[in-house]
Amino acid sequence: MKILLSVLFISFLFQQVVAQDLTVERIWRNYEFAAKGAGAYQMMNDGKHYLEFDQSGNLVKLHIESSAHDSEVLIAKESLVWEGKKINVAGFEMNADEQKVLLWTALTPIYRRSFEAFYYLYDLKSNKLEALDAEHAPQTLAEYSPDGTLVSFIHGNDIFIKDLNTGKVSKMTQDGKRNKIINGTTDWVYEEEFALTKAYSWSPDSQYLAFLKFDEQEVPEFQMALYGNLYPKQFKYKYPKAGESNSVVTLNLLEVKSEKLQKIDLGAYEYIPRLNWSTKSNQLIVQTMNRHQNELHYWLIDASQKRITSKEFFTETSSTYVDVDNNLLILQDGKSILRTSEVSGYNHIYQLGFDGKSTAITSGAWDVIEFLGIDELSQTIYYASAEPGAIYKSIYSIRQDGTQKKNLTPDLGYHNAEFLNGMQYFIHNTSDANSPPVIALRKASGALVEILEDNAALVTKMNEENLSLKKFISINTSSVTLNASLILPTSYDSTKKYPVFVNVYGGPGHNEVLDSWDGNDYFFHQLLAQEGYMVLSIDPRGTQYRGADFKKSTYLQLGKLEIQDIIDATTVFAERKDVDPSRLGIMGWSYGGFMSSLAMTKGNGLFKMGIAIAPVTNWRFYDNIYTERFMRTPQENANGYDDNSPINFAKDLQGKYLLIHGAADDNVHYQNSMEMISALVKENKQFDLFIYPNKNHGIYGGNTRNHLFNMIHSYILDEL
Repeated sequence: MKILLSVLFISFLFQQVVAQDLTVERIWRNYEFAAKGAGAYQMMNDGKHYLEFDQSGNLVKLHIESSAHDSEVLIAKESLVWEGKKINVAGFEMNADEQKVLLWTALTPIYRRSFEAFYYLYDLKSNKLEALDAEHAPQTLAEYSPDGTLVSFIHGNDIFIKDLNTGKVSKMTQDGKRNKIINGTTDWVYEEEFALTKAYSWSPDSQYLAFLKFDEQEVPEFQMALYGNLYPKQFKYKYPKAGESNSVVTLNLLEVKSEKLQKIDLGAYEYIPRLNWSTKSNQLIVQTMNRHQNELHYWLIDASQKRITSKEFFTETSSTYVDVDNNLLILQDGKSILRTSEVSGYNHIYQLGFDGKSTAITSGAWDVIEFLGIDELSQTIYYASAEPGAIYKSIYSIRQDGTQKKNLTPDLGYHNAEFLNGMQYFIHNTSDANSPPVIALRKASGALVEILEDNAALVTKMNEENLSLKKFISINTSSVTLNASLILPTSYDSTKKYPVFVNVYGGPGHNEVLDSWDGNDYFFHQLLAQEGYMVLSIDPRGTQYRGADFKKSTYLQLGKLEIQDIIDATTVFAERKDVDPSRLGIMGWSYGGFMSSLAMTKGNGLFKMGIAIAPVTNWRFYDNIYTERFMRTPQENANGYDDNSPINFAKDLQGKYLLIHGAADDNVHYQNSMEMISALVKENKQFDLFIYPNKNHGIYGGNTRNHLFNMIHSYILDEL
């Protein structure tokens, strides 16, 4: 008997080693399941060589297909020393003729995309290192002029240019001041909603600098308390909420040699979301939009002659809104650009001439997801699309005349491609819902050159875990058929009934139901599956890759159709024999928090438990570029704002409701939760609340994510 017990005990220990139970700590503190990346390639002009820092700290040049990766040292680590201290390089880039390198260190984030840093210049001919400008530091958005003789940068909201031949630094604008005037970079709302931080651009001959000036003096100021000192610090910045004043933005052209400034007339507009020079001639393409964002204007600014001219050559209008694209590439013919548009009902690629003539290159009842680039020598365009279905992403090539379309990634899943300089190669990142990314270097034809990272160790680790497959299903409601994903309990038994945890986002421009790797969230959902929960995600109307009508059906009524779809789809799903309809829970973050808050109020008791993280609770509190794109202003559409605000349905709250927010959220302000709390207290509704001091919209840093998900996990176990 003792021998048998010993064998059983040893067997039990072996099983514990091979297949541990998932825990929040393993996922969010130890990060045991983090997938590896493969780094980024800094390609050179020839499209065949790239730069990287080797393990010794040297900047080296390598051939992209060299199996031995023989390298040439361009900057020895010993040279990266300034005033006796080693420079810890955070990033770098070369100038146009690849004789100079710009390096930056001590990076400090500003908002989501912007940062300040200390910049250095390295001359490969003289092997000389110098600080960009010690007097005006730190800087942001430093860049070589195309001819490599000048370096531009932003400091204190003003534009500076350094002449590398003389060492002279000139301040080109004089009126920059925090929360008042910005030159060459953008305000908070442009950075967040137009993904634009660098608001200046060099002409190809280095004679002109085009830049945006933001006058934000009339924009209301928002402030947040930052804790940690005896008296909390007040952080103040300009944040235009729905219906409030925007920055007044103007396009300016600086003639660098004379330092002459010229304001460019662009007619009537509210926003200038994009500007980009041709690489061949002094032709600048600029986009402008009206405040409703249902008119997108294309302007050609021609500085190739003595007299600078501006001409509007195309306008797209919509009964709802027009999305801004990044395709301001002037083709070598000097007469046209490539753009994407939903004018056909689906997002497709068009060639647009300066004469206003538009020609479709792609077509069909599917959406182009993104334009990836063009090889003009072979007249081949590369793009990603959802042609195989809204949950998938594939990479295609097509001739510029719309012929010879080819799927370069025929396997179903989610394929991302980053084409390298020269368009001869691309970095291919592919995954599916149950498989971590495999990263490869491929030729433009799709032919494999090298696997850069296969995440084999993570796959092996996953095989040792007790995991359930994420599957994709369709749910038919009385109104619409919706895409959904489902993870069944690990020890699923079709004769039993299980609780359902609904994970939701639901906002425009973001799909939750994708056949792609979901990182740590995937493992958190697997943890719930191990504990006997079904995990369900649903993409309601308003999400994308199902055509413009599906995406834009929520116009002027954010939340109305989305929450109807979530409630209806969950109700239909709960009719399954293996579902316990008395144990339905829901959780969402940001727009998803808006949805989970609506579910707990307008859901009429359908959900037993709901968690809202950093939720919008009334769109009146959110920024105007995002909100007005879908809702217009509160002054024009008051009912649209109020009829689906969770605050206005606080009296209808049923079930257990947990509200979580970061007190330093510069995006979805803590104010949203404060106003929700006031409404719930007024209606004598009990709820649970947790606030993270000094944390922004992402709620991360140190042990924060581990703490957050431990709290979420405990709440689900206790209340669902």
